[in-house]
Amino acid sequence: MKAAVRHRYGPPDVVRIVEMDRPSVGDHDVLVRVHATTVNRTDCAYRAARPFFMRALTGLTRPRRTVLGTEYAGVVEAVGGGVTSFAVGDRVFGYNEGAFGTHAEYLAVPQDGDIATMPGNVTFEEAAPGTEGAHYALAFLRSAGVQAGHDVLVYGATGGIGSAAVQLLKHEGATVTAVCETAHLELVRGLGADRVVDYTAGDFTRDEQRYDAVFDAVGKSTFGRCRRLLKPGGLYLSSELGPWGQNLLLPLVTPLFRGRKVKFPFPQEGQEVVRHFRDLIEAGEFRPVIDRRYPLEQIVDAYRYVETGRKIGNVVITVVPPS
Repeated sequence: MKAAVRHRYGPPDVVRIVEMDRPSVGDHDVLVRVHATTVNRTDCAYRAARPFFMRALTGLTRPRRTVLGTEYAGVVEAVGGGVTSFAVGDRVFGYNEGAFGTHAEYLAVPQDGDIATMPGNVTFEEAAPGTEGAHYALAFLRSAGVQAGHDVLVYGATGGIGSAAVQLLKHEGATVTAVCETAHLELVRGLGADRVVDYTAGDFTRDEQRYDAVFDAVGKSTFGRCRRLLKPGGLYLSSELGPWGQNLLLPLVTPLFRGRKVKFPFPQEGQEVVRHFRDLIEAGEFRPVIDRRYPLEQIVDAYRYVETGRKIGNVVITVVPPS
């Protein structure tokens, strides 16, 4: 099979398209012929091993996993003898962080992994970006305990996480203020935001409205800057560790003062999460935003684009061209 492989950490150019053996299929595994995958911030971080401490998980001097990729959509090609949940020919999608391997023509995953049958109303390219940003966004919602009627601000509402967060928040009945730049105001309104703030027109942290929660979906702000936006007892959550890792420390400190707090949400994974996204997509409550599509052979260009920090929603890699 063809796969995007890297044998060392570094910039996008360390990735090469090569021929390699298909993955073996265990007794409880599902072999998926991958039709579409994505390149996202998670892939970029693992490829470059940034921050450096990630190497404790991925390999100190060189990566243990040579094929990256977390999201996929495709067709079940074969199943192990003990598989009961899926059958050959099923259209499936899912998330595979840790094991990775979705940047290839074939992928083997456990039948009890983060895999589910695809929504019936989307293509492979539309289903593939349905888990990575969304599962981080879902972690925000659940960690913050968002309920109908809550006022929530999403900073970075056009990214993979932010665009999912706006839609998931609206599904929960929250009132959403979304922060983005001028060119994307209408896009974000189309996602369901009740109010849109253009950060290029002024400092969004000077907003006069107060919120039950502020979600920094791009990790470019801080609790200190956003604290004044929160109602008493309100929560600040970020997708990144923050300067000097403060978003890991502040959740331990801020509860001591009975005021505004910081939480650092750790995403939940599993089939329940993937099935939840499938149901939302089928119901028209969530659609992953797609910025660009690249063929697998141009995945290095996709990495370069994602690392500009300018992507809108998701970048999809087409492995099998649509017929």
